Amino acid sequence: MIFQWRKWDGSEHWGGEGVYLGADQWGDWIGQPVGWASSRPGRSFVAESPNVTLVPRDAADYALTVHRGHPRAMRIYIDLAWDVRWSDDDPLLATAIDMDLDVVRHLDERGTRTVDQDEWEEHSAQFAYPADVVTHLEARAAELETQVRAQQAPFDDATADAWIDRLVALGLDRPLA
Repeated sequence: MIFQWRKWDGSEHWGGEGVYLGADQWGDWIGQPVGWASSRPGRSFVAESPNVTLVPRDAADYALTVHRGHPRAMRIYIDLAWDVRWSDDDPLLATAIDMDLDVVRHLDERGTRTVDQDEWEEHSAQFAYPADVVTHLEARAAELETQVRAQQAPFDDATADAWIDRLVALGLDRPLA
């Protein structure tokens, strides 16, 4: 299965390969084993640690990715987005519009914070984000940061760890390129 992000103007952004793991009350979980690829125009990388991404059931304004053993101590990365959903045309394609703001939780002194505000401001002007979208996503970023700090499900360790365990048990890792 594939996860494909685009920007507000429809241009291509991040895409990645993954495996569908299942669903729970929070939504659908996609796994990316070590060595699997993600790319965007001009940049690509392979997963350095197993990670899972939640496509929320009741919210189309973020995707949650949780890492285990990330070499730079990143545990949670939340992409604020617009229109996060499964494609109507391809049941193995999850899509979203990247909206620049991200909430990140590191397991070191950096802690939890909202990042990429400079990109958010630049693209808000460049792409003329509607005022209601700006207001909603700025409030949502603050709300998500609070939930991550409090480790409220699904932003707690136990929820994602069950899905990471399922991913690891599949044994799909392949060597880093």
